[in-house]
Amino acid sequence: MTPKERAAARENAVRAAMMLVRAIEVAQGVTRQSIADMRDVLIELAKRRDLFPLEDFPPPEATTERKNALYRLSEDADHRFALYAQLSMGGTNSPAHDHTTWAVIVGMEGKELNRLYDPADEGGVVEKDQFVVEAGTGLALMPDDLHSIHIDGSEPVLNFHMYGLALEQLEHRRYYKPETGEWKHFPASEGIRDLPIPA
Repeated sequence: MTPKERAAARENAVRAAMMLVRAIEVAQGVTRQSIADMRDVLIELAKRRDLFPLEDFPPPEATTERKNALYRLSEDADHRFALYAQLSMGGTNSPAHDHTTWAVIVGMEGKELNRLYDPADEGGVVEKDQFVVEAGTGLALMPDDLHSIHIDGSEPVLNFHMYGLALEQLEHRRYYKPETGEWKHFPASEGIRDLPIPA
């Protein structure tokens, strides 16, 4: 399969998966069961590793301090149902945060540790569980669920990240800053890339 043929097949596979995801939300709304069902759709899509080779997702430039690159695979015209492929090169430790929309993370390559939290009585967070996202597994999060992401080592990690609303539109996500005991707001994400179009 040439890069151009792979890109076309990937686009078709993503389009079919997104149709299933939209149908799930229409039929069930946003519930723990519905986003678990969406996760399962993406787990099936992730099995098509021939369509998502690492070579198609260039790492961050060596001249930047970024450890990850986020590639947009699909997004509706109204910015809903946004699917990304995230390539991480290690050294990732996010603070505990919410998304203000449902979120699904599914593994393709490497391991991503997710720590899950409950709000603490004194206003912070308390860790309640851990889950490793890797090939064949995924995590489904409701809008107010709290988690943090941790990736060690230098081996590449490639995952699907999907949100009910595109990351550039999420202006009210909160994260906890334990150094000061404060909740802060993440700015809406920037720098999301579109995949290069093969010649």
